[in-house]
Formats: sequence, structure tokens, C-alpha cells
Amino acid sequence: MGFIPTEKSAIKTERLTRLSLDEMNAFASLQTRTDRKYIIQNTTCNRLIKEVDIKGGVLDLNGKRSTMYQSIYFDTPDLDIYKDAAYRRRPRFKARTRLYQNTNTAMLEVKTKDGRGKTVKKRTPYEVKNTNHLTNNAKAFIDGVVGITGASHNLQATLTSQYQRTTIVDQLTKTRMTCDEFLVCTDWENRSVTLPMCILETKSSGQPSPFDKWLWENKKRPISISKYCTTLAVLHPDLPANKWHQTIKTFF
Repeated sequence: MGFIPTEKSAIKTERLTRLSLDEMNAFASLQTRTDRKYIIQNTTCNRLIKEVDIKGGVLDLNGKRSTMYQSIYFDTPDLDIYKDAAYRRRPRFKARTRLYQNTNTAMLEVKTKDGRGKTVKKRTPYEVKNTNHLTNNAKAFIDGVVGITGASHNLQATLTSQYQRTTIVDQLTKTRMTCDEFLVCTDWENRSVTLPMCILETKSSGQPSPFDKWLWENKKRPISISKYCTTLAVLHPDLPANKWHQTIKTFF
């Protein structure tokens, strides 16, 4: 699947300093982190950017402050990875390839969640032509990260998500916020679901970020959402989905 056409980003970042990918990673790589997620209107996101007290920078790739992402998620035919998340089993993992439109590069990413809820992401460069399937080397990488031989057995492409992302960093607290617009998710049966609002995700080493504090002061609270699991539950209502029931009821 190619990239879908999108509107121009509505996120206003004029007051923020331009950061290259290397500069952003120097401030806040955060591969081991606590994530908090929110669904808000773009107008609220712009108020946050304008009002929050940070030394802010925005990721700029090839002169663009937002970029299209395409992620392909892999699961077993019985959706065991989905069910691990639905039933809150720990430890658990998620595997995906991610394609970056602005640079035409790709990564293989494995996210694990430990018994305390900490998310750890490991990734490695991946060939763009292989993003819709897992090579033998990719399977070995997944097994190594998860620590279980055969963890990648039977994994197949299950859901594709596409969205436009703006990434903002607070250089003082080394925390990060991503704003995802124009989300479209398509399953293996080519059924799709969209979300017209912005998914905002804060990433920190544990303590609430300035972004979280502003959101809480403005009566916005974290919600349970996974681009993979929540949209798959919308597309397949027969799946167990109590974990995301309120999110689905409110926003989808």
C-alpha cells in the first residue's frame, strides 16, 4: 500500500526551533520510557504548543516539520499479540515495520512491555522493499529482543496504519511529544477506519512531562489507545476489547 494523500498539517510550530533527527535524539531518544496518550482536537494541540512552558524544538526532516508514517503490524493468524494486549498480559511485545516518507527509509521495531508497565523499544534499519513481510533476519531480531526462540513464528502482516506526525521536544526536561493527524488503519481484509482528531502521545523517563501537566490543567486525561489494537477492535467487534471500550465508544 502506498501513502495516502493528506491535507496540510494543522499543527502550528512556528515558535519552535528546528531540530535535525540527530539533535532530537541527543535531547530525548527515550527508547526506555513511559508513554501517555490523549485524543484531542488540533486546536487544543495548538493551544498547548503556544502556552506550555518549554524550551521547545520540532523535528524537521528535509525542510518539513511533519512527515507521513506507514506502520505495518505483524501478528499470528490467531491474533495472539493482540490478545496479549487485550488481556493485559505481561510481559508482551509488538512487532512492526515503519516507513518514513520524507526520507524513504524504514525500520523494524519491537516494543516490549515489562511487568511494571515500562515500554522498551528496540529497532534496526530495514529495507523499504521488505516492509510488508518479515525476513529471516527480521525474525531473528525479534526473537533476540523478546528473548524467546520462535517468538516470531507465524507472524504475518495484519494491519497497516498511516498518519502524519509532528514531533516536539522539550530540551530542558528531555521529554518528547508526538502529534499524529489523519490516521487511517487498514486490516488484512482491506477494511479501513479513520480518526479525524489528533492522537497526542507524551514520552518521558517516568515523571510527567510539561506537556502532560498542561493537559491535566486543561482537564485532558490519558486514555487507553493503541493504533494497532484499538482500530483492529473497531474493525472486528467480535474481538475482546474491554481495555479500549471507553475510547472506542467516545471517539470511534
